[in-house]
Amino acid sequence: METHEINQRFLNYFEGYGHTRVPSASLILDDPTLLFVNAGMVQFKPYFLGEVPPPYPRATSVQKCVRTGDIDEVGKTTRHNTFFQMAGNFSFGDYFKEGAITRAWELITTSQADGGFGFDPSRIWVTVYENDSEAAGLWREIAGIPSERIQARDGRDNYWDMGVPGPGGPCSEIYYDRGPEYGREGGPVVDEDRYLEIWNLVFMQDVRGEASPKYGHPPIGELPKKNIDTGMGVERVAYLLQGVENVYETDLVRPVITRAEEFSGRRYGANHTDDVRFRVIADHARSGVMLITDGVTPGNEARGYVLRRLLRRIVRSVRLLGVHEPVLPEFAKVVRDAMSPSYPEIARDFDRISDVMRVEEETFLSTLTSGSKIFDLAAEETKRSGGDILAGDKAFQLHDTYGFPIDLTLEMAAEQGLSVDEDGFRTLMEEQRQRAKADAAARKSGHGDLSEYRKVLEQHGETEFLGYTDLQSTSRVLALLQDGVPVPSVGEGQKAGLILDRTPFYAESGGQIADTGTLLGHGVELKVLDVQKLVPGLFVHSVEVLAGEVGLDTELTASVDATRRASIERSHSATHLVHAAVRGAYGKRAAQAGSLNSPGRMRFDFTTPGSVSADVLTEVEEEVNDYLQTDVEVQSYVTTKDKALELGAVALFGEKYGNDVRVVDMGDYSRELCGGTHVDRIGQLGLVKLVSDSSIGSGVHRVEALVGTDALRHVRKEQLLVSQLAGTLKVPTDQLPSRIEDVLSRLRNAEKEIEQLRTRQVLGSAGSLAEKAQDVNGVALVAEQLAEGVDAGGVRALAGEVRNRLGSRPGVVALFAPADGKVSFVVATTAAARDKGLAAGKLVPAFAEAVGGRGGGKPDMAQGGGSNPAGIDQAIAALRGALASG
Repeated sequence: METHEINQRFLNYFEGYGHTRVPSASLILDDPTLLFVNAGMVQFKPYFLGEVPPPYPRATSVQKCVRTGDIDEVGKTTRHNTFFQMAGNFSFGDYFKEGAITRAWELITTSQADGGFGFDPSRIWVTVYENDSEAAGLWREIAGIPSERIQARDGRDNYWDMGVPGPGGPCSEIYYDRGPEYGREGGPVVDEDRYLEIWNLVFMQDVRGEASPKYGHPPIGELPKKNIDTGMGVERVAYLLQGVENVYETDLVRPVITRAEEFSGRRYGANHTDDVRFRVIADHARSGVMLITDGVTPGNEARGYVLRRLLRRIVRSVRLLGVHEPVLPEFAKVVRDAMSPSYPEIARDFDRISDVMRVEEETFLSTLTSGSKIFDLAAEETKRSGGDILAGDKAFQLHDTYGFPIDLTLEMAAEQGLSVDEDGFRTLMEEQRQRAKADAAARKSGHGDLSEYRKVLEQHGETEFLGYTDLQSTSRVLALLQDGVPVPSVGEGQKAGLILDRTPFYAESGGQIADTGTLLGHGVELKVLDVQKLVPGLFVHSVEVLAGEVGLDTELTASVDATRRASIERSHSATHLVHAAVRGAYGKRAAQAGSLNSPGRMRFDFTTPGSVSADVLTEVEEEVNDYLQTDVEVQSYVTTKDKALELGAVALFGEKYGNDVRVVDMGDYSRELCGGTHVDRIGQLGLVKLVSDSSIGSGVHRVEALVGTDALRHVRKEQLLVSQLAGTLKVPTDQLPSRIEDVLSRLRNAEKEIEQLRTRQVLGSAGSLAEKAQDVNGVALVAEQLAEGVDAGGVRALAGEVRNRLGSRPGVVALFAPADGKVSFVVATTAAARDKGLAAGKLVPAFAEAVGGRGGGKPDMAQGGGSNPAGIDQAIAALRGALASG
């Protein structure tokens, strides 16, 4: 049975039992506790946490997931995968244990001819939480599983929670016995290779406190409504039903390995070392394509860094298979063909995906060259010191800075007859992992204590937002909170979070910053500083009381700062138009990667595989401003997401959309899914002026623009500057470029002449310095401190000239030049000195420490610098001593 068929059977089955089919969420969600979506229930967390009421009592989905905690282990066995699919059914206060067990058992054991998966019931084992006798009884009653195939386990295996205070509950796991050829008898508690887990049923019934029941601590209460959260491993079911040994041989993964075999001429299964590389390629190619599809681009932090590691591990593995040609776009094609039947967005966006992978491969190949030079230097230093073990910190530097996996470093070291301090490397890696864990733990606190806000939502419902049409409203105070704690009133000079029944204030979201304004009542005045949705649907106004005292049920007049809102709206509308123009210039691969819309100013980030031409950005600016002249009406409407996409609306990566979405149209030029506020007609923008552009990461570009009056002020300021320059240089404005170039050319020529004069002046002292040569052990030594301010180039030229004046004698020249609290130095040797074994580069260590520095170079000349000019006399003495001792 093909994997796509497994997905469809699962969804069709649960739809037939009243579940709403919910599409997979993006791998990137606005969740401070997660880098990537790593479980099927993640998109339903707001319902399980009680932040918002669920829109349906039952749901089913096949969620794409990425887990990256053990990237380095991928490929070593067949059990580790970074990308996988989790099929799940969910109940929000509807059915509970009996319903979940009934549905799971029926689906896995019903024959394939009748729409099930057709697993042999006699080979099914289950585990239950050690205190959950109810679940064990239901398995015996509903499925007829004998007690000897029902095993109890403690909370570490069979209790689930989110890792923070909140909902949790016991779980029951379903296992399939693969047979005695795969391991020992005795069920999952004995051997989880033979007994393969395929489905986990979580019975969410408890409220956990600071300490988790996973480790024996009792829950602090029961949930008011009991929920079901299940996850079936699609890939595991696939390789069981397809009769293959592991996920790497299934229909969606094996084609990547086949392509790698074609590239390399090697065969999967013939050699364990090569097999590891094949598996890395297959796993990471899938994960890379899926992450890029959802908007991740390679970078050096967070999600971008994970993606970069995945792609570079592919390139490294391919090279170790003997392939040196570009490969990532070819693997991407294989993943596209395999995965797009379930995820059609891969095919729609494939040009951009392929470009991102191509550019990253080119970048890494260049980095490999640089990293190889660093490795060569480290290897040379190791050999020179008489060692045969490359230091662990060097291997870590290559891994962390240049993306060298340790096995590549090991192979390169072996080629030079060296081993690597792997223990030292792994110690540093573990320290890095611990820092990452600490960071992840810190992210888990991102939810904070929002319980009181949830209570307000449960009691009063969502805030009614009036701001699309009204900037003023009469509203009632529903709640006041300080530091998350409810208070009955707030007085003059105090700050609080205030919740209204209805509001015209826009809460920050979608790149648009929040409104500010005032709240006025009888004898009371409040300033609105910020507005945030701390829980979905609930607008929390951060306020400062300027006069009087405000309490619950107070009626207030809410007034948005209209001038500021209009300026923000112009910026937001300008962002849509710039986005459309950029996509027109670079195609669909130029996807929005972030934005910020503030008063009079917009910032727009977009993905692009190559460099961004200044000429193209000029055309973008002209195109946008030309379109403003049409003054088309800006229209917004609500429709289904599918209908909006059919109409060509652009959806943004990482945004979570419901079935109904708001579309903002600006004629046929721009159509986007957007919940923000905008101008009524585009002519209201007046002017859009791009003021800066820059690269902010691999494949991500940023442009900033001023809009409306702010743009006009900027243009006037530039005009004034141009006029002043023209007046100063006494030329018409159209002749400014050539006149400025002429002035700069004359300045450059003057600087060259000055430099030549300085050099002649410095070199003029060469004769007198050569005359000061002292004989030290048969070597003419010139060691002097120069006047303050001679640059490194001048010191180098003077040292060479003094050396020349020493003629055929064995001679050493050492010149020190202090400047700005530092010192630079140059050592030069004559040919006769070098014949005596005196190499400039080897003389530097004799004195460099005295000036707090270091340096190096070739036998004839070396240079360096230090931070202690006061040590120059000591350095000269040290050099003289080194020569005297022979």
